[in-house]
Amino acid sequence: MVNHLNDMALFVEVVKARSFRGAAKAAGVPNSTLSRRITALEKAIGLRLLHRTTRRVEPTEAGQLYFDRCKRIVEEAGVAHEELGEMVTQPSGTLHMSLPVDFAIVWLGPLFPKFAERYPGIDFDLDLTPRNVDLISEPYDLAIRMAAPQADGLISRVIGRVRFKLFASPDYLEVNGIPAHPSDLSQHDCLTMPNLKTWHLQSKERGEAEVQVQGRFSVNSAGLLRHLTVQGMGILFMSEHVVADDLAAGRVERVLLGWEGESRPIHVVTESKLLPAKTQRFIEFLQEELALNE
Repeated sequence: MVNHLNDMALFVEVVKARSFRGAAKAAGVPNSTLSRRITALEKAIGLRLLHRTTRRVEPTEAGQLYFDRCKRIVEEAGVAHEELGEMVTQPSGTLHMSLPVDFAIVWLGPLFPKFAERYPGIDFDLDLTPRNVDLISEPYDLAIRMAAPQADGLISRVIGRVRFKLFASPDYLEVNGIPAHPSDLSQHDCLTMPNLKTWHLQSKERGEAEVQVQGRFSVNSAGLLRHLTVQGMGILFMSEHVVADDLAAGRVERVLLGWEGESRPIHVVTESKLLPAKTQRFIEFLQEELALNE
């Protein structure tokens, strides 16, 4: 079918130019190739399409009918190709995404305006949830998760990484003292997440340490943990991006300088490797922006 469409386009050029030489120049193919393709087209159809003379090429009655039909088909195919090209460079449509609440607010909130300005044809339908949505049966283009997906058949890409560090407010440290080693954390109120009660820390100079932590607050929200840290309720183990404004304003400060957590990947999950342009552009955008913020 593809070859037939290509041959139809060549045939249209020949009729328009009334010459094999002129058509070959317009199509950018050798004259011999053009002649061979038109002959093959006539054999495939079973009818002579062109009267050939030394001076001019004219369509036969069947050739004229075929030209009238082919011209519209070739023109529509050209328009379709141009429109698809525009979709790739300036994609449109609604991007349906499932995002973790804190990641969406802290990381993506500041980035959405930039992406929206770059691609004005894209609208956004965002579902902020920690739930592992079913990308096969539910209408999502992608999901972003801090852990790799467990379901079979899904495609996961690492689009960025975060590294946790330790923070506390000056008031907390004044009252409770400043830890000098990760082992000291067991004597402090630590602000934890329900699934993160063991903190793994690394130091280029001093190796690795693993400490079981405890505290009065166990919260599955980075935003709330940040507020509790500012209010002096304990030591936080979190990406610096979450507390960047508080760190700059002096509301919190680094604890145990030189010690930090291992690099954690951020995953974007899709149902297939073959993605529409709107989805592909967003993934590329996140890879670019998140790399700048590592």
